Amino acid sequence: MTMHRPVELVNYDREWPVAFQRIRAKLAALLPQALAIDHVGSTAIPDMTAKPLIDIDIVLPGLEHIESATQVLLSENYEPRGNRYDDQVWAFLSRDSLPAERVYLCPVGNGTHRNRLAFRDYLIAHPEAAGEYAALKRRLAAEFKMDGDRYTAEKREFVDTIVTRALTGGG
Repeated sequence: MTMHRPVELVNYDREWPVAFQRIRAKLAALLPQALAIDHVGSTAIPDMTAKPLIDIDIVLPGLEHIESATQVLLSENYEPRGNRYDDQVWAFLSRDSLPAERVYLCPVGNGTHRNRLAFRDYLIAHPEAAGEYAALKRRLAAEFKMDGDRYTAEKREFVDTIVTRALTGGG
């Protein structure tokens, strides 16, 4: 069995949006071709329990921009984490910054990016669903403390349900 870092959840930190704005400004200067730089993930949802990690989607004009953007991120000491979700999303991690940053490169029109924004926006607009998600995360973090992959996989059904509601206008 491969040992993983423990799943660490913390209470919402009001500095996360401030940190995102700082990181966004840095990334916008590094990647002027970016069409959007969006704060996604639990740290983008007010009062959400989260891993202390700022998740950021960088939307590029097309697949042809991924390689040059990758080179820029590598030169800034971001660790490549591979093509994620089988949806043309390339992940990078920077542990050097506080809070840590996980950056995703994706082409315009990407389904994963669309779904992340829909999930984030739905939970912001529906505090009761956000509360259910926070409770689920705490339970799974306790159950899968040393298995981050399983922790993430076990959230999938809830996430998919919320994304479907968000995209179909269900309340």
